[in-house]
Amino acid sequence: MKLIIDIGNTISKYFLFDGDTLEGHGSELGHTLDIVPQLLQGTAPGCNGAVIPEAAIVSSVVDLSAEAEANLRLLPCPILRFTATTPIPLRNSYRTPHTLGTDRLAAAVGAWACRPGHPMLIIDAGSCITFDFVTAEGEYVGGNIAPGMHARLRAIDDYFPRLPLVEPEGPTPELGYDTQTAIRAGVIEGMRHEIEGYIHHFKAKYPQLLVFLTGGDELNFVDTIKSRIFADQFLVPRGLNHILSHNEAQKQSKNESET
Repeated sequence: MKLIIDIGNTISKYFLFDGDTLEGHGSELGHTLDIVPQLLQGTAPGCNGAVIPEAAIVSSVVDLSAEAEANLRLLPCPILRFTATTPIPLRNSYRTPHTLGTDRLAAAVGAWACRPGHPMLIIDAGSCITFDFVTAEGEYVGGNIAPGMHARLRAIDDYFPRLPLVEPEGPTPELGYDTQTAIRAGVIEGMRHEIEGYIHHFKAKYPQLLVFLTGGDELNFVDTIKSRIFADQFLVPRGLNHILSHNEAQKQSKNESET
């Protein structure tokens, strides 16, 4: 069993993989990684019994606290820290790889692991919405970043005092019939058209393009976008799992060559 830990700005998540099969997952609020001793004891949310992982990978967008590091030291297995220098099964052509979000790169690897040998556009609709492109030859070229749904709704409230903060849940008519629906539809329909525009643009350049959609808000768009896509909310952990397997295979190959 392999343990994948993905630490975001507010939530830390864990995923358990047996080979390429996702066996379980859970999360905690914050970055203390109390889920690690809970996993070992079998009390973690989403966990069925104690877990003794054979290998682990950690991806984080924040600096880990002393408490988090102490919890990681409880793991009885090697831990791979995913950074800009970690080997991956893609050629990374990003000019500043140290500034590239590990979640973006992991999602690209996850998509490539699912359908290698195709040009692909990876769209992550989360706190930000990101658009990343991988060539058919396995080159990560780069991508774009735009505000996500909640950031857009908050920005309207922040910058326009007479306009309210609107929740994303609710009616989204083609044309808003009051201020609430006008804002909600403007944001959500605007994002949908934005996503469709990117897909249309890249499909015109790459007719064999595959499109992957992931992130917290992907289910709000998967049924309305007028293009064939692969929707997978676990694309990032799948990529991290593949990166871990890739590094384990490289290490084994190196050990065999030295004996």
